[in-house]
Amino acid sequence: MTILFLRFFFIFLSTIVGYYVGSLLGGFSVLWGYTGAGTGFVGAILIIMLEIGMRRFSIRNLSAAVFGLIFGFFMAWIITSVLRLIPMSLELFASFQIILILVFCYLGMIIAMRGKDEFNLIIPYVKFVRQDKKDDIILLDTSVIIDGRIADILQTRFIEGRLVIPRFVLKELQQIADSQDVLKRNRGRRGLDILNKIQKSTEFDVRIQEEDFPEIKEVDAKLVKLAKLLGAKIFTNDFNLNKIAELQGISVLNINELANALRPVVLPGESMEVRITKEGKEYNQGVAYLDDGTMVVVDNSKQMIGQTVKVVVTSVLQTSAGRMIFARLEDQPRGTWKGK
Repeated sequence: MTILFLRFFFIFLSTIVGYYVGSLLGGFSVLWGYTGAGTGFVGAILIIMLEIGMRRFSIRNLSAAVFGLIFGFFMAWIITSVLRLIPMSLELFASFQIILILVFCYLGMIIAMRGKDEFNLIIPYVKFVRQDKKDDIILLDTSVIIDGRIADILQTRFIEGRLVIPRFVLKELQQIADSQDVLKRNRGRRGLDILNKIQKSTEFDVRIQEEDFPEIKEVDAKLVKLAKLLGAKIFTNDFNLNKIAELQGISVLNINELANALRPVVLPGESMEVRITKEGKEYNQGVAYLDDGTMVVVDNSKQMIGQTVKVVVTSVLQTSAGRMIFARLEDQPRGTWKGK
């Protein structure tokens, strides 16, 4: 709404200025004034159309081009200053000056745009700070937003830093929320709800990063490149993204690794209470689950499904899918247990 108001105001001012300029050029003739007003109105419309068409233009490319233009002009000025020492006609010197400015400005813009990632000209969240003070930037991945546990983790204040949500992550989240698949649509909407909850909280510093990389198609690749440019960490639970980021020297906060680290340590011989929920794969086995989702296989407990029983841990098995605990009933003799 504010941008629309500014556009109308710009058109209005351009028309007034055009009328005034036209009147001055035409000796305050009414016809020249109306002509100038019409020219100002049309010119304002064309400029607004140009502005709308430049919405997809990268700010990073624009900043690099401006830097290259200034640098090229500066180099051309230095060389033309040297040429002044060489005796030549004024026409020849002016010709050299125009050619050098044109060539160096072009080369400066092209070289700066190609190497824009080597120097971050306009990168949000980069500022001059004390060397002993570091402001951590954490990029949120789509998967960790959909997961939902991030809101509770942030609430505990174990993670400090500025949360940055790239615009391309929001776009991917919106596409999931608009999916024809019911499951995907529900997951996407849950992610948007979680994100809305985080943004509304005054306890978290959340920013939207507008920078995009049109030449890169995959969201994960964009996220890795943005993390390298900002010197940020990536908050995710995507296994593949985790490995790719670590290979490129980017710090990763994996929510699944955090959950595994917080699981209670259980040693053989310890007792616990569990609720048998279903039948196990082996003969007469029952299966229970701890609060963190760890599976507990209890021997000779098939008939106790739905009951809470006391068990003794016999062994702990770590698998690629997680951790499994084997146990026996507390009142069961040790020699009768057949678990592996």
